[in-house]
Amino acid sequence: MSLDRRRLLQGGSMAALFSTLPPFDNSRALGTNSELEPTDNSGWIDAHVHVWTDDIQAYPLASDFTKEQMQPARFTPSDLFQHCRPHGVSKIVLIQMNFYTFDNRYMLDVMAQNPGVFSGVAIIDETKSDAFQQMAALKQRGVRGFRLYADRANVTKWKSSDAMRQMWKAAADLDLAMCLLANPDALPDILVFSREYPKTRVVIDHFARIGIDGMIRESDLNNLIAFSDRDESYIKTSAFYALGSKKAPYEDLGPMIQKLVKTFGSERLMWASDCPFQVESGHTYDASLELIRDRLAFLSADDKSNLLKNTAAKVFFS
Repeated sequence: MSLDRRRLLQGGSMAALFSTLPPFDNSRALGTNSELEPTDNSGWIDAHVHVWTDDIQAYPLASDFTKEQMQPARFTPSDLFQHCRPHGVSKIVLIQMNFYTFDNRYMLDVMAQNPGVFSGVAIIDETKSDAFQQMAALKQRGVRGFRLYADRANVTKWKSSDAMRQMWKAAADLDLAMCLLANPDALPDILVFSREYPKTRVVIDHFARIGIDGMIRESDLNNLIAFSDRDESYIKTSAFYALGSKKAPYEDLGPMIQKLVKTFGSERLMWASDCPFQVESGHTYDASLELIRDRLAFLSADDKSNLLKNTAAKVFFS
């Protein structure tokens, strides 16, 4: 399953107030706490995971999604813990699933049910003028970032959007991150826009999807490296299953990671699995972790700690 499974959101009709509703008490939909404790004390952080429930009565889907599109049908915290806990992952950054569009309740309720375990990246309607109020309210619920769909067409629209500019300013004022699902060809425009907001923290997901077509182009990598002189820029080394050769142990991605470590420093890189898609596409959870933990000789012990824990802790759990 490739990363372009995700449809880019083109506005939406869900009311913004859903993002700040109180937690809904539904233990079945939320999963259980029975597997809360990791099996070792590594303390790793998975910086990119999606969760959802098949209980669409308690948590309705957005109007442009159907239950048949939910593949797998569910991926709750209890499903996740079966994969991550045996490998020492103790904290997880949840990314709002687009099945729910701007209704962040499921993610927020999972976070409330498992205090200290999860941080969150929410989605709000970027066309609304009340960004600061929404973002401030969601920060109180444990959200530390906001997802934007950053293909080239969308990024071009940012320049003329007062609401988007308010959102980027609010992120800096509130010490929150703008988390971008970007395509390689959008990177130059993103960089130009982001330089207008030097204090806004930017996190680029999945290497900006460089290598999704099987080709890791030097020009694309150079465009990503160009963010390294913008201090508040961070890169997720993630979704290995969908990039390059798309085959474990993913060592063909090593040269790209090495260049990013050299230019950004490991303190601005963070590992993530992109579950459930890592495991639903026929790959294992451990294979993703193993690339950083065991297979890249150029990574020092400090580098590994940064990639697997420290950077994500700073950005999403402080």
